[in-house]
Amino acid sequence: MMHSFTLFRKTLALTTILFSSLHITSCSINPATGGIDTVTMSESREIKLGKKLHEEMMEKIPTYDDEELSQYINSIGQKLAAAGDRPDITYHFTIIDSPDINAFALPGGYVYINRGLIAYLDNEAQLAAVLGHEIAHITARHSVRQESARLGRDVGAVMTGILTGSSTVASAAAQWTDSAIAGYGREMELEADSFGAKYLRAAGYDPNAMIEVIGVLKDHERFSKQQARDAGKKPRSYHGVFSTHPRNDKRLQEAIAEAHKILNGDKETAPSTSKNEALFREKTEGLVWGQNFDRAQKQAEKKKEEDGTRYTHNRLGFTLLFPKEWEVKNETKAIVGRPADNSAEMTLTIDRLQQPNYEAFLRDKFSIGLLRQSEPIAQFGLRGHTGIIPKGTGDLTEDSRVALLAQGSRAYLLQGKVNTQENKTDYDKLFLKTIKSFKPVRPKASPKKRKSKVIKYVTANKNTTFPRLARSLKLGKYGEEYLRLINGYYPRGEPIPGEKIKIIE
Repeated sequence: MMHSFTLFRKTLALTTILFSSLHITSCSINPATGGIDTVTMSESREIKLGKKLHEEMMEKIPTYDDEELSQYINSIGQKLAAAGDRPDITYHFTIIDSPDINAFALPGGYVYINRGLIAYLDNEAQLAAVLGHEIAHITARHSVRQESARLGRDVGAVMTGILTGSSTVASAAAQWTDSAIAGYGREMELEADSFGAKYLRAAGYDPNAMIEVIGVLKDHERFSKQQARDAGKKPRSYHGVFSTHPRNDKRLQEAIAEAHKILNGDKETAPSTSKNEALFREKTEGLVWGQNFDRAQKQAEKKKEEDGTRYTHNRLGFTLLFPKEWEVKNETKAIVGRPADNSAEMTLTIDRLQQPNYEAFLRDKFSIGLLRQSEPIAQFGLRGHTGIIPKGTGDLTEDSRVALLAQGSRAYLLQGKVNTQENKTDYDKLFLKTIKSFKPVRPKASPKKRKSKVIKYVTANKNTTFPRLARSLKLGKYGEEYLRLINGYYPRGEPIPGEKIKIIE
């Protein structure tokens, strides 16, 4: 009897889950396929979700800083989107500052392409093929359909687990459905290739560019596997590449052939299929290859600006951080930091430590009798003393923070003074922060700035070979392979005299 009651409660729980699932699920006509989709998300919710995910991504992932290239990619993307099956939504195209080979889409009209992938493309048509493929993921609502399949998997797994009382069976059910979804991956990628090729043709590009791009990616995958074997690592692949080479993929070939029929063979009204090689070269000249040292250095400089104005004296071996946007000058007898309005100043002087009593030495140096908030300090292996000289002492119109930090026989004396107290700035807090930032550093030469390698175009002559180029450009291990890959000559072959080719410099 107890077992029957337990089963009843489990069945009731299952019913609740199933009805909840049905409540949030709806049927809609897929704008790309024309078929009926059972989905868990409306279009408006899909767009809101995409916007939210995009905003979160932009906080964490760096974008490539090239306005001209960004505008070029956006113009191609918008042309393809207008030719797509969901032209009514707003599309956004973003270049990710990553050397990895990748492109992807988020629901609601957000398309991303890594600069690393752009380097392997030869012309505008191939770039359009990548964007068209990702746009097709959006028009066919692949992410929404995957989400719906995931919900079905979860409900199915719970149902099996409840009715059998077996977590093992429930887990197996989830794994089985996961495998089914992994199988849909191949179908959805082929669907994206098919619709993407259709958009290419409608926008004036040769649909065969889709096959060319997949061929480029397949060649890179082969190379990556070799690299991974050499390094003892697991290779990574672009999500649109499968085991069959595009030249031998019958279903892909059929999908591309179908795209050629978009205008019923009307040659007079058929759009041109220009590849725009020259324009593509113009826009991608100077594209960063590999690690972007320029961005890393800009980020480091930006962080310094956010933290404050750092001053480092390499010969004497110390560093300290002045308040943000303060100008620091090494004057004749002191290092002085001031804001633009000269409302305050922080002065650092160096003297010989003449007695071990830090407080007494501080009083003597600044000729003061009363030192308020007088206290010893210790930081970064240094010891000293700090306090406040009250306003009215000497020519002070405001309280003045002073400090002594001793390093061996050397005394570092710091004084913060307020010249005009017209705002509500807590200057003493700023002065203390600068004092507490003071620390010794080992003298060292200024680090040499590393320059990013970039893609450049040159004209091949009769003596041009990829092995020679790799050696002369000092590209190191795999240099020849990279040159072959970015020029479409992997794994063998040499450039034709007069041909425009890419180099890495």
